[in-house]
Amino acid sequence: MRVLLTGGAGYIGSHTALALLESGNEVVALDDLSNSSRESLHRVEELTGKTVDFVEADLTDAAATRQSLEGVEFDAVIHFAGLKAVGESVAQPTRYYRTNIDSTLTLLDLMRERGVTRLVFSSSATVYGDPLTDRIAETHQVGVGLTNPYGWSKAMIEQIIADAAHAWPELAAVNLRYFNPVGAHPSGRIGEDPDGIPNNLMPFVAQVAVGRRERLSVFGDDYPTPDGTGVRDYIHVMDLAEGHVVALEHAKPGVRSVNLGSGEGSSVLEVVRAFERASGREVPFSIEPRRAGDVASVIADPSLALSEWGWRTTRSLDDACRDAWAWQQSNPQGYANA
Repeated sequence: MRVLLTGGAGYIGSHTALALLESGNEVVALDDLSNSSRESLHRVEELTGKTVDFVEADLTDAAATRQSLEGVEFDAVIHFAGLKAVGESVAQPTRYYRTNIDSTLTLLDLMRERGVTRLVFSSSATVYGDPLTDRIAETHQVGVGLTNPYGWSKAMIEQIIADAAHAWPELAAVNLRYFNPVGAHPSGRIGEDPDGIPNNLMPFVAQVAVGRRERLSVFGDDYPTPDGTGVRDYIHVMDLAEGHVVALEHAKPGVRSVNLGSGEGSSVLEVVRAFERASGREVPFSIEPRRAGDVASVIADPSLALSEWGWRTTRSLDDACRDAWAWQQSNPQGYANA
């Protein structure tokens, strides 16, 4: 297949581009480079020996996107493009709704115009809100009591895709509900390169370990968890990338929602200790008040992906820390010095 990756130069997009190329597909990456670097795709080409076609465009601008994609062919789409920080979404709600929803509307219209029916959407476990069970399955309620605009935007987009499929029965869509992507390609050549202060835990921990930042802020140590810090299901980004390839292969007319997670939870302090083991460096931290929009524990029940697709994670948190450290050591300023 020739696959269009929106947001393809970003963290998950670049790793998925690599996984697609290694599985025999072709890749067209579309990105506005507002929070990503073209260098990530140069390195994907270096690692695979294959070419990534690149289109610079902002999906929220429908007319400009159509013009940029004129003459560019593709058979399927993986939709990553959008804003993704929970805390930032609480502070900038209209920006999050406008960017995430408008980009999806542009994409769905463009796909229907071209008769491209296969879509994988980068959704999130945040659509489940505050978990009602220890392990969250796809049958858990969605869009109820969500705690932040980021999660609401993902739930709204899932509804938009469902409505589009009702009106367009040929659409074969999969919503991949991610848990917490971490790590990097084991080569250390591509990894997570946040713009400014990291919003996610592991890149912040890595920047502290490499000396780029003084200490980690741990937001809350009074949650009802074993050590009081938030518990999350961390999934290695290469397991996640391979999950997208499998999802594309299994997409059928209609809409399917599937969790991608490890099924295991780790607290913030457990991640800190794992990274200290991987790096051999101390990671200083301070305890701060809880962050708006966060919940205590979010862990996947990933059994549906295993039973229907044969997909499961094969890499551990220690693997993710090792690979993230390899990336951070080799690229202490991210792609900026490339």
